[in-house]
Amino acid sequence: MTSNITRRRLIATGMGAAFVTALPHSALALNDVSARALVEKLVGEINRVIASGKPVDQMIADFEGIFRRYADVDLIARSTLGADANRASPAQMAAYTDAFRGYVARKYGKRFKEFEGGLIEATGVRKVKSWYEVQANVKMRGEAPFDVRFLVSDRSGSDLFFDMVMEGISMRLSERTEIGSMLDRRQGSIDGLIADLRTAG
Repeated sequence: MTSNITRRRLIATGMGAAFVTALPHSALALNDVSARALVEKLVGEINRVIASGKPVDQMIADFEGIFRRYADVDLIARSTLGADANRASPAQMAAYTDAFRGYVARKYGKRFKEFEGGLIEATGVRKVKSWYEVQANVKMRGEAPFDVRFLVSDRSGSDLFFDMVMEGISMRLSERTEIGSMLDRRQGSIDGLIADLRTAG
C-alpha cells in the first residue's frame, strides 16, 4: 500500500512539475471558467504526448517544450531555489532556470509511461485569494482514483499553472526540499548546483 501511494505521489508531482501548462492570456481577467479550461488543456497536452507512441526520450523533449512554452518557469524556479535566489546573479538565475526546466522534464517525464491509459477529469474550481484552485480526479489503470489540486494564476500576465497539491503535498515545496539538499551537497555553490541539474533527473 505504501509503495502504491509513493508511486502515485511521484507521478502526480511529476504531472505538476514537468507540465505546468497555460492557456494563452486573453483580454479578460482570470476566472473560474478559464482556470478550469487551463487544466483541461493540460490533460489534453499530456494525453497526446503519451498516446503518440514516441520513445521516452522524445516524449521528454515534448514535455519540456510544453513546460517551456506555457509554464511560469521563472516563478517556479525561483521558488524552488528559495532564499538562495537572492544571492544569485542574473546570469546564474537564467542558467539555473534553464537547467531546472530540463531537470524537471527528465525526472518526471520518464515516469509518464506508467500513466498510459489513465484519465484526469476536472471536477470543480474555487477562488483562493488571487488565484484559482482547480480540483481534478485522476484515474490510473488498475489503481484506485485519487484527487489533485491545480493552482492557477495570471500574476505573470498570462494564465499559468504554478503549483499542484496531491494528498497535501505541494510540488513546489517538494522540489524546493530536493533542490536544497542538492545545494547543500555542493556547499552552497549555485554554479555547482546548476552543473548537477544539467545531468540529474
